[in-house]
Amino acid sequence: MLGWALTFFVIALIAGLLGFGGIAGTAAGIAKILFFTFLVLLVASLIMHVVRGAAP
Repeated sequence: MLGWALTFFVIALIAGLLGFGGIAGTAAGIAKILFFTFLVLLVASLIMHVVRGAAP
């Protein structure tokens, strides 16, 4: 998922440089949503790892 976020970020940068403001904004928004989703899943995974590791 982080790969997708980086892909949309690159698309946003290229579109912004070429002057496609609407496409750049949309791609940046998608990248932001995917990045924060990735972070939430990472934190949830780390918490589950700690909880399962503490159980006998």
